[in-house]
Amino acid sequence: MKDAAPETAPQAIYLADYTPPSHLVDTVELTFKLHPTATRVISKIAFRPNPLAADKTFYLHGENLDLKWARIDGQDIIPHVTDLGLTAQVPEAPFIWEAEVEISPSTNTALEGLYMSNGMYCTQCEAEGFRKITYYPDRPDVMAVFSVTIEGGEKVKLSNGNDLGDGKWHDPHPKPAYLFALVAGDLVNHPDTFTTMSGREVELNIWVRPGDLEKCAWGMDSLKRSMRWDEEVYGREYDLDLFNIVAVDDFNMGAMENKGLNIFNSSAVLCSPETSTDGNFERIEAIIAHEYFHNWTGNRITCRDWFQLCLKEGLTVFRDQQFSGDVRGHATQRISNVLALRARQFREDNGPLAHPVRPESFVEINNFYTATVYEKGAEVIGMLKTLIGDEKYYEGCDLYFTRHDGQACTIEDWLACFEDVTGRDLTQFKLWYSQAGTPRVKVSEDWNDGTYTLTFAQSTPPTPGQDVKDPKVIPLAVGLLAEDGTEIQPTKICEVTDAVHKFRFPGLSTKPIPSINRGFSAPIIVERDQTNSERAFLLAHDTDPFNKWEAGRALARDVMVRMVTEDTPPDQTYIDALVAVARDDGLDPDFKALCFSGPSNDDIQQALFDGGITPDPTKIYLTGQTLTQSVAEAMQDLLPKIHAEMQIDGPYSPDAGDTAKRSWGNAALSLLSRLDGGAQARRQYETADNMTQQLAALNCLLREEVGETENTAFYDQWKDDRLVMDKWFAMQVLHAKMEKAAPKAVEMTQHLDFAWTNPNRFRAVFGALGGNPAGFHDASGDGYRAMADALITLDAKNPQTTARMTTFFETWARYDADRQGMIREALQRILNTPNLSRDTTEMVTRILGDAT
Repeated sequence: MKDAAPETAPQAIYLADYTPPSHLVDTVELTFKLHPTATRVISKIAFRPNPLAADKTFYLHGENLDLKWARIDGQDIIPHVTDLGLTAQVPEAPFIWEAEVEISPSTNTALEGLYMSNGMYCTQCEAEGFRKITYYPDRPDVMAVFSVTIEGGEKVKLSNGNDLGDGKWHDPHPKPAYLFALVAGDLVNHPDTFTTMSGREVELNIWVRPGDLEKCAWGMDSLKRSMRWDEEVYGREYDLDLFNIVAVDDFNMGAMENKGLNIFNSSAVLCSPETSTDGNFERIEAIIAHEYFHNWTGNRITCRDWFQLCLKEGLTVFRDQQFSGDVRGHATQRISNVLALRARQFREDNGPLAHPVRPESFVEINNFYTATVYEKGAEVIGMLKTLIGDEKYYEGCDLYFTRHDGQACTIEDWLACFEDVTGRDLTQFKLWYSQAGTPRVKVSEDWNDGTYTLTFAQSTPPTPGQDVKDPKVIPLAVGLLAEDGTEIQPTKICEVTDAVHKFRFPGLSTKPIPSINRGFSAPIIVERDQTNSERAFLLAHDTDPFNKWEAGRALARDVMVRMVTEDTPPDQTYIDALVAVARDDGLDPDFKALCFSGPSNDDIQQALFDGGITPDPTKIYLTGQTLTQSVAEAMQDLLPKIHAEMQIDGPYSPDAGDTAKRSWGNAALSLLSRLDGGAQARRQYETADNMTQQLAALNCLLREEVGETENTAFYDQWKDDRLVMDKWFAMQVLHAKMEKAAPKAVEMTQHLDFAWTNPNRFRAVFGALGGNPAGFHDASGDGYRAMADALITLDAKNPQTTARMTTFFETWARYDADRQGMIREALQRILNTPNLSRDTTEMVTRILGDAT
């Protein structure tokens, strides 16, 4: 008999309260008898008491399970069952647990556990989805060897490990339940093989629905290059005979690293030149690398508890960024990574959702798959590598892999390896894992008798639950330039460890111009009085690509802030600097495109807010349009030439060189379309032979409000391709006028091709609404109401996706009283929804903070 769980508020779980599991698991045998609404799961699990556990209470997690029977050592038992799990009296010695449960995959719209996607059975068990499959100690520090039997009429039946035939699978490597995977359905495979550095041949497959085989080649190529890179750079060899990837349409995340059976959102693995942009190709390359790299940093060595999530995710993001830099070019990849970090993580660190890289508590762990854990976690790894050097970094990694293979570990275990190989105390460095917030480093300088002195004063603003912050270890890469642009001090790492730290550079003949935080060596905000002429100088002369770009970005930000606050005209210094970048044949095309991208609406909002000014998203948008128009007019003679020179003859290639040319050419097209009414964009649309060129042209036409014919034609051409249709849905909202963006988003939910149960389609529409700042923040409040209505509707179906989309509201405290009031009203309406999920309740409560 099942007892109902008491209706109490969700309780927080704390890192400080960690206790070892009461029992360990040696082996797990699972039999699945598949049925859309009545799948039977039979489990046979070998338990033994954990000698390290103080509490011996036997408890198994389980949710939405219909328990048919249970046995211990062959004897029927009646456990005490609640909505969240069960307890039972068990022997003090090792024993065998057996049980049978029934679950309904086809009605599982939360997409956690075992569910169905277009007739295909598939699983998602991270973080706590396995408990929706069968009763089990569903925690990452319980690792076991799994054997699986899948029964059913499906053509293809897949699980982790090695294929024993006839639907039977065995994974010899102990793993936690969150890495369990099962897929069954009408699938076809794109096969290949890989020979490891020790000479073993590994069978590779990408499994897809019939009709998608022509979109697998790039994914397979990316996988093989990732496998070779991990061998060459980290010395990590794949350890099974088989590696499978499956493409799934309905998936909450990008992909999942299940041992030997990676499950991917279709958008993260399927591509072709005709249906996918350069950005899609790059994203797929990076995600496949990320999931493969998890084989060692996440699977072979996993997390002791979910508070250690950054141990696997931060490290693996750093590794996939290294890979992408090697493949795509480190300079522009670094800029792209920092753009993403600032757009998502700096915003997170600066608001009510701020939390440490290793959180101290959570209510719902799904809410902590965040930019802080992933991207800031990767920055912490990068700083460690900078501080100790490449040789000691890789030596420490080797020690980590050797010492902890097959274990569930902590941040302390990771750092201890580097302390052991360097002899260095990393206690202060570990503050990066425990303190939330983005450090500010205020820079002052002194010039006296040939000695230049830089003084760095670090501080970190208060964040929720952390008012006072201790000084961190901050590796600042610094270079010095002479007035003629020559470098007089090559890059030097200044290790800032005190609240105020001075560094002297003696023996100089003239006062230098500093280049600080080169390569973005630390995820901080540098505060330094700087003139626009100095920014233009660094944009022209800095030898560090990142700081060269950063100077242009800062110049653009200052120009826009003054235009917004003082109604000044566009600054000619900035425009002239951009023209000089465009004319500089020594700069890479992709670098030029990044220089012309300009600061985002959110960047300007934050800059104004930091300066004590309430930002108006509408005015910022209109100011950005004015500035961009001025840039276009200043370059009217250059733009046709740039666009023509960047066209590529021959077949499409997603390689870095061709991608860079298309990026710069389409940046020029975007500006040119403001001058020629979209004439060149229309010609490009009509002649495009790949999605990058076709979509770039259509975006220009829609922005200029002259693309109705092409928009209809695009839909008619691609209406049967679900991934291209995601792009089309997003464009309708992104290019809607600010006062029409919210109504357009609501209208798109009535479209025949919209599905509330598909996360990709929902994100296409409402991600576009949130990504249209002038529309989302329209003074009418329609954007807030439309988003709240959508999240309320979705929460009953998919709490995880709902909770993650609430972050569009996280900056509400920036705005004027009217906007704040409308946002609070929208959030409170979400919070008051009957039966609101634990996921969404936690997120909205944190966003509202004291205003709840």
